[in-house]
Amino acid sequence: MSHAPSRVRSGFGTPVEAPVAPSAAPGRTGGAGVPGGGALVTGASSGIGAAVARRLAAEGGWRLVLNGRDRTRLEEVARGTSAVAFPADLSGQGAERRLAEFALDSVGRVDLLVAGAGIGWAGPFSTMPQPAIDEVFDVNVLATLRLVRLLLPQMIKQGAGRVVIIGSLAGTVGVREEAVYSAAKAALGVFADAVRYELRGTGVGISHVVPGVVDTPFFDRRGVPYRRARPRPVPASRVADAVWEAVSRGRDEVYVPGWTRLPGRVRGAAPALYRRLAARFG
Repeated sequence: MSHAPSRVRSGFGTPVEAPVAPSAAPGRTGGAGVPGGGALVTGASSGIGAAVARRLAAEGGWRLVLNGRDRTRLEEVARGTSAVAFPADLSGQGAERRLAEFALDSVGRVDLLVAGAGIGWAGPFSTMPQPAIDEVFDVNVLATLRLVRLLLPQMIKQGAGRVVIIGSLAGTVGVREEAVYSAAKAALGVFADAVRYELRGTGVGISHVVPGVVDTPFFDRRGVPYRRARPRPVPASRVADAVWEAVSRGRDEVYVPGWTRLPGRVRGAAPALYRRLAARFG
């Protein structure tokens, strides 16, 4: 028996609340031992988001809602994972609110949010068009923050839930000719840290998954291919494994691959040395 959630809405940005329905009560998502529940994955048309959707479907027990901009690809992923699809560009006005409402209508409550939607842009900052700057921040940062803001009160009210934010190594160390993308991903990492402190004792967790270079259509869509010899791209399934580790074990931060944590540590411990090395080899 399904229970349609009721919500109070007073305009864009208002938290979306849904009472916990008895038939929708899943296991804990604030820490380890998660058997399933309602899950929303953004950026699920392809790449990391699609891989996460497939991993959650393979684990079983999850009622999935998928969001992405490419309707055809998104619906294909949804069919393969028994999910419901909500095609939308999250940079559009009010898109996050509509997505949150759709997810709650579809699965009763959202116990897991995997925020994977993102876009990139490569080239010198001095020549980056202003609309591109706005779009990178709108999609990577503002859309994610708004969606988390809408769903977090419901998770806190039910005393369980987890938010997983997909970051990037570029946000840890900065990458030349990806200044705005690096800044956007850095913002997400600091946001995850700050909100984690606020969530202490609520039963709700927030994880930051930090991939290095991933073999996805991301580079084709930004218009500049990946040309570096190192680090070598890893498959999106590796990132999906890291997301599952964060969810099932309650991990605050997971780097993919694990060695990519090292550059950030060197930068923190010896910033002058790191900058010299990055200027030469970066």
